[in-house]
Amino acid sequence: MIFDLDGVLIDSEPVWEQVRRAYVAEAGGRWLPDSQQRLMGMSTSEWARYLSEDLGVGRAPDVVAAEVIDRMARRYEEELPLLPGAVEAVHRAGGQRPLGLASSSPSRLIKAVLDATGLAPEFAVAMSTEEVRRGKPAPDVYLAVAGKLGVAPGTCVAIEDSSNGLRAAHAAGMRVIAVPHPAYPPQPDALALADRVVTGLDELTEDALRGPGRLT
Repeated sequence: MIFDLDGVLIDSEPVWEQVRRAYVAEAGGRWLPDSQQRLMGMSTSEWARYLSEDLGVGRAPDVVAAEVIDRMARRYEEELPLLPGAVEAVHRAGGQRPLGLASSSPSRLIKAVLDATGLAPEFAVAMSTEEVRRGKPAPDVYLAVAGKLGVAPGTCVAIEDSSNGLRAAHAAGMRVIAVPHPAYPPQPDALALADRVVTGLDELTEDALRGPGRLT
């Protein structure tokens, strides 16, 4: 079973949006109506380049990445936005099967979250899209996590929330359970790729993980 992080275990998408919006504004750039949807799932190098070039920040992408990640780390130190039932869901799932984490967050923030929650020992593998060639919606990070777990992608269940995440897990050949974020709902075509849709992590029961269908 492979979890996404942002929007699944932590309610970080609003924080990412606030931090990036403020950063773009301070640099004299322009936030676009579809920027948040486009950013969800991008790897660090991809979103840093997007802010630098497409949104008009005008600083080198590596500088953009470092400065934004520093701001995110400070926000997490102030308050970690855990989603209800996240810790319980991971412990519940980890008692039944090996767990992986496939996240678009930078490795530094993944480590911060897992250390702060005490969940690091639950995950046999935790990877960032920083470690693969392409971010989501490409399947690279999901395929890499499955490879490190030593299992075939088709035997994995992925837990995702965003359009690009759903597309990535589906493209990897995994069974996909969607946990849509009400403020950042996935696009209908992406949600249609999910084998099951649940409204919260408390619905990630053994029945939901094994059987087909949708809980709405």
